[in-house]
Amino acid sequence: MTATVTTPPQRTPAQRLLRLARRNKLSTVGLILFGLIALAAIAAPLLSSHDPLAQNILHRLEDRSADYLLGTDVYGRDTWARILFGLRVSLLIGLISTALAMIIGSALGILAGYRGGWVDSLIMRIMDMLLAFPTLITGLFIVAVLGANFWNIVLAITVTILPKFARVARAPTIALKEREFVEAARALGYSDVRIMAVHIAPNVLGEVIVLASLWAAYAIRIEAYLSFIGLGIAPPTPTLGTMIREGFEHILDSPFVSIYPGFAVLLVVLSLNLIGDGLRDAIDPKLRD
Repeated sequence: MTATVTTPPQRTPAQRLLRLARRNKLSTVGLILFGLIALAAIAAPLLSSHDPLAQNILHRLEDRSADYLLGTDVYGRDTWARILFGLRVSLLIGLISTALAMIIGSALGILAGYRGGWVDSLIMRIMDMLLAFPTLITGLFIVAVLGANFWNIVLAITVTILPKFARVARAPTIALKEREFVEAARALGYSDVRIMAVHIAPNVLGEVIVLASLWAAYAIRIEAYLSFIGLGIAPPTPTLGTMIREGFEHILDSPFVSIYPGFAVLLVVLSLNLIGDGLRDAIDPKLRD
């Protein structure tokens, strides 16, 4: 009598997602929270009845009311409207800079790990030079030299976090390039570019995406830091860091002017960190089917 071997049922991607959501409820909360924040930023004109740039000195530093949900700032502008539109700027800068750093840094890391030799040494020494400087100092230097505008801030943040992705992508590439499927691809005559793009990159993507979710939160914090010290996007464009700085002079008599945008930064960073925890669980082999 022969024993029958039963294989466990294969779960669909949706079932895996639900399984992970049940295991890590905080990551689900983070995903919902970030979705609500992003939706609020997109629908900012619909959620606010005031122009974020309109000044009304007669209503400066007013507390919360039916007309001004979160009060007004030092120029009488609606704080709620400015937070919503400021979230647009912060999310765009954070997500674009993180995406660029992930793509460029991962490509450099894979190239360094796959080619080895002088290519590896050159790329990683450049990454070490960038890592030698504090992240915020590097961003300050780039913005101070090039000027404070949207794309220069994106460039500054991209350069500061790019080495992290390069290091994370390089380590598994060194091990993957010796695997049988890569050797088979070489035997079939595939080019190095195809091997790196098709066979190696997908295998390091999980770790890179987890890092991206965590560093997106850091990128948003860097943008807030730069705006707070006056090197962000020039007024009157609302940014969360600028709002915190403008209200800091009135922190004793009108603390809400700085507290509300600061709380908005906190919620965005918290949601992204919770999402990163969930993604880390998703790629953990111990949690896979």
